[in-house]
Amino acid sequence: MSHASTLKARRQRQKTRKLLDVAAKQAKRLAKLALAGPVVKKEKVKKERVKKEKVKTEEGGTAKVKKVKPTKEELGRQDAKKSSAGAGKKGAT
Repeated sequence: MSHASTLKARRQRQKTRKLLDVAAKQAKRLAKLALAGPVVKKEKVKKERVKKEKVKTEEGGTAKVKKVKPTKEELGRQDAKKSSAGAGKKGAT
């Protein structure tokens, strides 16, 4: 058997072996999903974001942190910023 045919046989074997392994893994995954039954999704509870604002006191000069809920306008701006950031990302080249 020549060296070229040995290499060819090895490549062929690797290819078929990989295909069989992938098929076996997929069958195992599907069996596991079928065994688990239907998927029940839990509803996500969205926590309201709290913006901290520093308020100076008249005596002493130390700053107390006061929690302020963001307005609808600020929330809309944050959502717009999130959606534009996700859309603008490029994949690795």
